[in-house]
Amino acid sequence: MTDRPIELDGRRGMAAQKATKNRRRRAAVKAQHTGLVARQHDLEANLFAAEAATWPEAADKARYLLERFAAALTCDDPRLHSMVAAVLSDFARLSGPIGPEVRDS
Repeated sequence: MTDRPIELDGRRGMAAQKATKNRRRRAAVKAQHTGLVARQHDLEANLFAAEAATWPEAADKARYLLERFAAALTCDDPRLHSMVAAVLSDFARLSGPIGPEVRDS
C-alpha cells in the first residue's frame, strides 16, 4: 500500500475529464451566485431598513432600484434602456457637489 493519492483525472478519457471540469465549474459558479444573492439581500435590508433622511439618500435608493430594473429588463426596447440611463445620469449630475453659481442664488 502507498501513501500517495491516485490522480484519477489522468486515468479518465478526454470526454470524462471535460465533463468533470464542467461539473466543477458549474458548482463553483453556483456557489459564487449563492454568495452574491446573500450579499445582495444584506445590502437591500440595510438600504431599505429606514426612511431616507435627505434627498441624496432617497436618490441612492432610487438609483439602486433603477439599476436593478435595468439589469432585469429582458425586452429589446431601446427606449426603456435609454430612459433608465438618462435618469441615472440625472441622479449623478444632481447628486454632485453644488457649484458656486447654485450657492449664490
